[in-house]
Amino acid sequence: MNTDKETPENRRERLRLEELKRNPAGNLNDAFNRASSGSFMDMGWRSTGVLILVLIIGFIIVSIFFK
Repeated sequence: MNTDKETPENRRERLRLEELKRNPAGNLNDAFNRASSGSFMDMGWRSTGVLILVLIIGFIIVSIFFK
């Protein structure tokens, strides 16, 4: 493969595929770590909406009882 005229996207993809060939369990480990830590970016819009709704309802209940 001629790497002189290779675009950056093709180079990144080629390096990613080479890494997968050298370390096939690495992708599994990355996916497991990402799933265990999680973030708001990993949540869907429904989960985010439910979380916001629970926070609003909790705030209303606390404001009623501690008024």
